[in-house]
Parts: sequence; C-alpha cells; structure tokens
Amino acid sequence: MNQKEIKELIEFLVEKDIAEFELQRGDMKLLIKRGASAQPAQVVQGAPAMVAGHTVASAPPAPLPSPTSSTADRGEPASGAAPTAPVATAEADLFVLKSPIVGTYYEAPSPGAPPFVKLGDAVKEGQVLCIIEAMKLMNEIEADVSGVIAKMFVANGSPVEYGMPLFGIKRG
Repeated sequence: MNQKEIKELIEFLVEKDIAEFELQRGDMKLLIKRGASAQPAQVVQGAPAMVAGHTVASAPPAPLPSPTSSTADRGEPASGAAPTAPVATAEADLFVLKSPIVGTYYEAPSPGAPPFVKLGDAVKEGQVLCIIEAMKLMNEIEADVSGVIAKMFVANGSPVEYGMPLFGIKRG
C-alpha cells in the first residue's frame, strides 16, 4: 500500500465519519483511529512517513488472493463494503458509481448465473449491482441512486482499482 492509497483511505474515512479502521494484507497491518483523542494512524511493519498529518507506514504489497466463494461481512468498513458516493459528470442526471475497493469485478453472483444488472436496466437505491472480490471476501456493491444503467465501465472478471468507475446511472 503506497502513500497515495493511504491518503485516499484517510480522506474516505474522514468523509464517511468512520472513527476506527483496521486492514490486514499479508504481513502488513494498518490501524487508523480518529476522534477526540486525535491518535495518529498506526501500522505494524514498514518505515514511518507523514500523510495528511497522520503518521503512517507501509510494507511491500501482498499478492492478491485467488477468487473464492466466501461472502462479505456486510457493513464492516474493513471489508470494503462501505457505499461509495456518486460523482456528477457533465450531465447533471448521470452519476458515476466508483469502486470502493481494489479487487476483481464480477457481474453475477456465481459463474453461469445471470448478471445482477444489464445496460438499460432500471435500478433502485440499495439494489446490488455487482460483486467485488477482495481478500477472499465477496463484497456486494449497491446503487447509491435510483435510475437506469446508462454505462457499464468494467468487464466481468476484470481487476478494479479504488475509485475506478463501475457504472453510469441516469437518474429517472
């Protein structure tokens, strides 16, 4: 995990008002605590560095795990299942839903099953649009707005990065 990723993670935690976050990837463990005590972020393994006023450190990135069929622990920030905020594009009614985590994008709940959504489908806020597998967890990604799927930016089975566009949703 590099400094840019850690800074983006801290900004995301501040934006979502998350007080405590823990991430373990291989031999690296990242613990971030916010609040009245104003404790700095802590990381086990690696050399310290300063990012956005927090003391952080990083270890070499661990290899990504192979896909499995485990389920996500819904609602836990460490699982990456926190919803993302839609970003307005040039059209006022088109929102781009971005990936909240790094992982592998899957359009269906299992191989051979129909996809959660297709281009032109109407979706409701909270409806599952896809799954992103990260660290052997299957994280359901939900729609933040109701509307129609106008764009699908990622192909099934493709790797995705944090903040990468997944869907363009036209509000209806």
